[in-house]
Amino acid sequence: MSETETDPHPTPTPKPGSEARRKAEMLRVDHAGEYGAVQIYKGQRAVFDKLPNKARMSALLKEMEEGEQHHLATFDKLLTETGTRPTVFAPLWNVAGFALGAGTALMGEKAAMACTSAVEEVIEQHYGQQAEEIGDSDPALREMIEEFREDEIAHKDTALDEGAEETPGYGFMKAVIQAGCHLAIKVSEKV
Repeated sequence: MSETETDPHPTPTPKPGSEARRKAEMLRVDHAGEYGAVQIYKGQRAVFDKLPNKARMSALLKEMEEGEQHHLATFDKLLTETGTRPTVFAPLWNVAGFALGAGTALMGEKAAMACTSAVEEVIEQHYGQQAEEIGDSDPALREMIEEFREDEIAHKDTALDEGAEETPGYGFMKAVIQAGCHLAIKVSEKV
């Protein structure tokens, strides 16, 4: 192409601050996801903690919740350090997460584990996409996200080992929960 010709398909020039904006979106959505995950585990434990024959399940959920609490504290710190605001939907994710956790726990241990496996699968896939997108632009953030992704995979595997797929209507339940998670991701990134 000569100097006087113009490219009919020019490569778009990145907007100023777009990398910073994208990082803020990532942090906001990851914070929201960890916040929601903590609330789900709290809702599940609110049911199982009250049942004497569910002490083992309650302890398992507490252990997973503590991992999510660590993730949430890390994102709390990163939001503060970067001046990124959390999603305005945090109060909704608080109620929705707790209700989802309690509701599935009321359906039984396997249903609670079905919820866990569905949510953790979406989160681990989301973290995988983020790590790929970050690439070499922020190695520390990528490493942290990859570490958290491994934790989410472990939670999903635990849920599957606990019989998540044996839940009546598992496929439908998984699809509905995951659709909700994907919607929450899209909304939390931007708002």
